[in-house]
Amino acid sequence: MRTLLRLARAVDTLSRLSGGITRWATLLMVFVGTYNAVARYVGRALGLPLASNAYLELQWYLFSVLFLMGASYALRHGAHVRVDVFYTRFSPPLQAWLDLLGMLLFAIPFCLAVLYFSWPSIWNSWQIKELSPDPGGLPRYPIKTVILIGFGLLFLQGVSEAIKRWAWLRGLYGDWEPAEGGGRI
Repeated sequence: MRTLLRLARAVDTLSRLSGGITRWATLLMVFVGTYNAVARYVGRALGLPLASNAYLELQWYLFSVLFLMGASYALRHGAHVRVDVFYTRFSPPLQAWLDLLGMLLFAIPFCLAVLYFSWPSIWNSWQIKELSPDPGGLPRYPIKTVILIGFGLLFLQGVSEAIKRWAWLRGLYGDWEPAEGGGRI
């Protein structure tokens, strides 16, 4: 069990790093979005093409990074979607069992399914060096790879959370705290 808990700590560290990437992607996305809005109006006023499809696509690429890379971080910190109205009223052991079963029956299989079914499309995108169909758009294959990275990290964090709940239920892990009141972030 010690080896599994070391693995869980390593995955938690990886999720912390993905949270850092998410923070920077958020900041960059705000700057790009602000530039897009300002450039569109200033460009019209000056008669200059200051905005482009590349900036618009970069903005939604950054949002994709934010969503996909932030999912494992959110799971690690209990900020994912769950029905807290019921969950927080349950006893800590029942919360741990629900988390464990949720990871094993839903989160982990879902991540594996997404990885399995998205792989051919992403591989094909790399093979053909897929580009945006919009004029001046960005390549699509790098951002599609973030699907694999994001769901891979989410899978690993699901495994980490399952390990920690199992260890807690066995009395071998004291760091997990059940949610109280309105949940925890």
